[in-house]
Amino acid sequence: MARIERVLAPNPGPFTGPGTNTYILESGGAALVLDPGPVIVEHLRAIRTALTGLHPVAVVVTHTHPDHAPTANGLGRELNVPVFGFAPGSEFEPTDLLEDGGEVVFGGDRLIAVHTPGHTSDHLCFRLGRHLFTGDHIMGGSTVIIDDAAAYMRSLHKIAALEPDRLYPGHGPELPEAGQVIAEYIDHRVAREQQILVAVAGGAATIGEIVDAVYAGLDPSLRLAATIQVHTQLIKLRDEGRVSLGAGGAHGATVVERVETP
Repeated sequence: MARIERVLAPNPGPFTGPGTNTYILESGGAALVLDPGPVIVEHLRAIRTALTGLHPVAVVVTHTHPDHAPTANGLGRELNVPVFGFAPGSEFEPTDLLEDGGEVVFGGDRLIAVHTPGHTSDHLCFRLGRHLFTGDHIMGGSTVIIDDAAAYMRSLHKIAALEPDRLYPGHGPELPEAGQVIAEYIDHRVAREQQILVAVAGGAATIGEIVDAVYAGLDPSLRLAATIQVHTQLIKLRDEGRVSLGAGGAHGATVVERVETP
């Protein structure tokens, strides 16, 4: 099995936890860099140090968010290696596209792409034997922000079916009880749906009122994120026929009818 080294980027924050995890994977002297992160001179220096004595063969990106991908192209040019990703995005242009099931070979090992939309439409997890690198699909010590709740649930069940034994997230510590963690993520999303339905049943008529009911005591700095997440969850519930939404705008949509009893 390949050797795995984590290089932590110095970009801590409310949405990045202690910072972005960059992983150096090494097999038989060949190495690839997974999620090289934001353009920070100190972090790039640490990546170079971790590659000392190794033969780099690729740079790989889970998704195009600015805390994961911007360093990739410059590093790829510096190392003279291909840069892999699902699709281009802001500050990122893959030289080689990876679809679901695509492989990146390094030494005697192979990294296998698993398309996991939900956090973003372009998100990839990567399987290395029984290990799974989860990017922002699953994070250590936190739930994640999603832009498509239905796709996210499908992706959670998809990685559960792979039965990994250990998760290496894009933020936070590695997670050895992979099956339990994935199950907890699924349960959390189901519980959040039920909380939203209960709030609507209790008279919450706008997304703001749902946020007040579901996220009691929320840090004001996180309110916008919670508002977006409730809207995302409501779109899934609407598409399933479980709520009906009026025309109030993306973040002020009125819940005009509750269809399902929670």
